Amino acid sequence: MALALVAVAASRADDAPSAEITNGLVTARLYLPDPLRGHYRGTRFDWAGDIYSLRYAGHEFSGPWFDSYDPLRHDAIMGPVEEFLSGESSLGYAEAKPGEGFVRIGVGVVRKPEEKPYERFRTYEIVDAGKRTTVPERDRVTFEHELSGPGGYAYVYRKTIALLAGQTVMTIAHSLKNVGTRPIETEQYNHNFFVLDQAATGPDTSVRFNFDPQGTTDRGLGQLALLRGRELVFPSELHPKQSVFTELTGFGSTPEHYDIRVENRKAGTGVRIQGDRPLEKLVFWSIRTTACPEPYVKLRVEPGQEQAWTLRYELYELDKPRAAPGATR
Repeated sequence: MALALVAVAASRADDAPSAEITNGLVTARLYLPDPLRGHYRGTRFDWAGDIYSLRYAGHEFSGPWFDSYDPLRHDAIMGPVEEFLSGESSLGYAEAKPGEGFVRIGVGVVRKPEEKPYERFRTYEIVDAGKRTTVPERDRVTFEHELSGPGGYAYVYRKTIALLAGQTVMTIAHSLKNVGTRPIETEQYNHNFFVLDQAATGPDTSVRFNFDPQGTTDRGLGQLALLRGRELVFPSELHPKQSVFTELTGFGSTPEHYDIRVENRKAGTGVRIQGDRPLEKLVFWSIRTTACPEPYVKLRVEPGQEQAWTLRYELYELDKPRAAPGATR
C-alpha cells in the first residue's frame, strides 16, 4: 500500500493514532486502537471504529457528543460504535472469581475486582489486550483482534469499515471466528452516535422505522419524544440535562426490519441504517446532542465456526431523491 493513499498519523493534539479514508464522495477520519495512546481505552465498547468525523457534501455526520473527555471513560467514543453483551453481562464474568479475568470482545481480558453484578458503565482493568492488526487502505480500514481468554473463550474478530466506490455508503463488515473450546453466545449492538452538523435534538429531528414501533418504557417517551406511526419525533428541543430512553418492540424476525433512518431538517441530512441479520432487540436513547437507535443482533458461534454480519450506512441530503424504507438495496 502506498503511504500517499492514506493519512495515518498521531499528529493530533492528543497524539492518538488516526487514519483518514475516502472514496471521493465521503471522507471518514478514525482513531485507531492503541493500548497506550488510543483515543478510547475504556472497556465498554469495541475499540475498532472510533469515527470522529464522517463528511459528505460539506455536512458532518459524526463528532463529539459529550461535554468532557477522558480516554478511560466508558462512552468517550464517537460515530457508529459497538458493544458485545451476554445478557446484561460479559463472557466468563459469572464464573470468574474476584481477581480473575473475563472477556470483553473487541477489548481484551479484563479483571473482575469483586463479587458483584457486572457493571456495563464501569472501566475495568485490562490484563491482556490481545493481538491487534490494523490495515488502512485508501477507502477502508481493516481491524483484526485475536484473543485467547480464560475459561476456554478465544476468538479472531475482524471488522472492516469501508466506503463504497461511487456511493455515499459506508459499510461495517464483521466476522467472529471461535478458536476456543466453548460456544460464544453474545449480542452485539451499534450505539450510532450520529451528530448531524451539530444540530440539537428537537422538532427538526425524526427517526423512522420500517415497522410499527411500540415503546415499552416511558423515560421521556410520551413527553419529550412521541411515537407517531412509524416515526419517533420530538415536540420541543431537548435541554442539556434531558434524555429519552425506551426499548422498542414491533419488529419481526427478518432482516428487512433492520432499516432505520435518522434525519434532521435543520442540518438538511439523514442517514439510513440497515443490517443483514434480524433484530434481536432495539433500544432508543437520545440527549440534546445525539439521537441514537441501538439495534441488537444475536450471535452464537460454536468452536471452530465463524459468523459474519454487515451494517450499511447511507448518507444523504434531504432534498435529494432516495429510496423508501424497505426498498431493495
